[in-house]
Amino acid sequence: MRTVDGRVAGRRGQATRQKLLDCLSEMLSSSPYRDVKVIDVARKAGTSPATFYQYFPDVEGAVLEIAEHMASEGAELTELIEGRSWVGKAGWQTAQELVEGFLDFWKRHDAILRVVDLGAAEGDKRFYKIRMRILNSVNTSLADAVAELQAKGRVDKEVNPAAMAGSLVTMLAAAASHQKGFTSWGVKQAELKPNLALLVHLGVTGKKPTR
Repeated sequence: MRTVDGRVAGRRGQATRQKLLDCLSEMLSSSPYRDVKVIDVARKAGTSPATFYQYFPDVEGAVLEIAEHMASEGAELTELIEGRSWVGKAGWQTAQELVEGFLDFWKRHDAILRVVDLGAAEGDKRFYKIRMRILNSVNTSLADAVAELQAKGRVDKEVNPAAMAGSLVTMLAAAASHQKGFTSWGVKQAELKPNLALLVHLGVTGKKPTR
């Protein structure tokens, strides 16, 4: 772990650096990204702006650090699909657990994902790559699942595995980022998940689930 000027950070320095990141994460949960200033993060962490600049070039640099860590955790989403069956009742369970895990991940990292989405939408390649890393952790495995079922004659030949997987992952990401908005439509969280799982199951297998 090094400082901005290349010096190796000691144990105390690393603790200060992590505290700054933790405080920034907390502030992103309650304040718009553009309103978060270095002086406010430093004050919340009980240190000075000068100390902040020892470890990060600016707020954006610190945000990218948090986003990179979050994207690494996104690898856990792959485990929801890899090696799982999409046949019969097991297929319905796979679809349900994928939706559950995906929505939970988004809810857990809601604040930083909003910033990643904003940066990606504005064309910042750094944020775009992080967003794609998270989506790819599901997209690649879903495409493989569709292709495998297709090879066994369980899915129509006309289906494009990559297009289907990409459509499903995009749908999940949009639904996950809109979780609070569903309540204004009279949709409860307990109702959202099984309906999303139904769409995922239909997309992957082309069939209604066996429950």
